Amino acid sequence: MPSDYLPLLILFAIAAIIAAVMVGGSWLLGPKRPTPAKESPYECGITPVGSARERFPIHFYLTAMLFIIFDVEIAFLYPFFVALRDMPDDVRSFAIGVVGVFTLLLLVSFLYEWKKGALDWEDPVEHRRLKPTPPASESPEPVPALTGDSR
Repeated sequence: MPSDYLPLLILFAIAAIIAAVMVGGSWLLGPKRPTPAKESPYECGITPVGSARERFPIHFYLTAMLFIIFDVEIAFLYPFFVALRDMPDDVRSFAIGVVGVFTLLLLVSFLYEWKKGALDWEDPVEHRRLKPTPPASESPEPVPALTGDSR
């Protein structure tokens, strides 16, 4: 039994040797001319500005989570339709109904997120920062009170 795993062990050993040779070879043969630009932290091509402790808008995380949720739900449909070919007719009609309900729920949740503006790529915090504040001397326009009757 343990001899069945020998090819796999050999494959891992070869992969480890190749990785070590590549990393070690580039370290040994590569030029070593450190400069302040090379020693600075790399931030996606942008020079770091401000503190790293600054709050990050939640909108980016929300968009990423929504993408993952909808992407995974769609990825579940592919194996289902592959397995649908081999199902008996009575089970197939039930399975198509279940997937129809699943797709309807997916569509309703997608439309809800779209209407709520979760898919808009505008940072609401940035809009508040860029909005000009009215000078203190000007008084804001009075807002009419809402009443029960409309005239």
